[in-house]
Amino acid sequence: MEFALESFEMVRFFLLTALAFVVAMVATPPFLRFLHHYKLGKTIRDKETAPVFVSLHAKKAGTPTMGGILIWGTVLFLILFFFVLSILFPNASISKFNFLSRSETLLPLGALIASAFVGLIDDYLNIRGIGSHAGGLRARYRLMLYFLIACFGAWWFSVKLDWDILHIPFWGDVSLGFFYIPFFILVIVATSFSVNNTDGLDGLAGSSLVTSFGAFAIIAFTQGRYDLAIFCGAILGALLAFLWFNIHPAKFFMGDTGAMSLGVTLGIVALLTNTALLLPIIGIIFVAESASIILQIGFRKQFKRKLFRSAPFHHHLEAIGCPEPQIVMRFWLISMVAAALGVSLALLDALRV
Repeated sequence: MEFALESFEMVRFFLLTALAFVVAMVATPPFLRFLHHYKLGKTIRDKETAPVFVSLHAKKAGTPTMGGILIWGTVLFLILFFFVLSILFPNASISKFNFLSRSETLLPLGALIASAFVGLIDDYLNIRGIGSHAGGLRARYRLMLYFLIACFGAWWFSVKLDWDILHIPFWGDVSLGFFYIPFFILVIVATSFSVNNTDGLDGLAGSSLVTSFGAFAIIAFTQGRYDLAIFCGAILGALLAFLWFNIHPAKFFMGDTGAMSLGVTLGIVALLTNTALLLPIIGIIFVAESASIILQIGFRKQFKRKLFRSAPFHHHLEAIGCPEPQIVMRFWLISMVAAALGVSLALLDALRV
């Protein structure tokens, strides 16, 4: 009986992942025409604030952005579509494909959409040249908005899910009490900005997110959190369709509406599976990219010169002559190995218990 249940859930996972890919692939051509028609193209920063970046990416100015809409829009469409079908036809087989549940997917879905809209506003301001530097929300305003989203998520965990437990791999569970709230906020804000920092080369953020969400889909599935696993699968399928058009040379970019929202969602998924301490391993590329920025800032303040030619690190590699596709492919390989290691540690830890 248990084997039959797992087999069906596996079918649900693969079918909905494939369906997300098909829906996103079909939606992309008209979406691209829409972006081109309304001239919703990326604005590159000015030469004074980022000379190395501009010299490397000036040719990408005007490339359509906000491609993240394709990803979260596909997920939102599918989850609402099957939810409505489950209400209209509760006894039909199709209702079993509903994966919207209060305990597993309601919070990550809400966080995905809320943070996506913040990113959408930021992207639009950037396109129109409104705001700081080349345009967009000032860093402190973005930080505040994502901080508020993280605060709501922390409240949901604490009040709605009655959750304050942090699992330490190969050690056990620790009740953090009130301190779980700042820990939650730290994970969400750090992950969202780290993913955004990685979104700088064609296919880089998308490929790294594919391996990360794939890893957490496996972890969620082994924990019996099937709706959450399918939610990750839907994101995975939509991401693969996005990557089809985002690999070098990119037809469009993810934008903050994709990078920030998927970063927030990735952090929440890690917390829901209680594997947040494995997130730095699974998302090693995001960690390394953010670490390179922190090191660059610290080095400049301390020694009055740059450690890297440009930060994050992928721009440094570009500046010293590494081809963009080569950087992306090698980072993707690293992310796959790291994700495999993270999943292995999670499974070994579960077997220990």
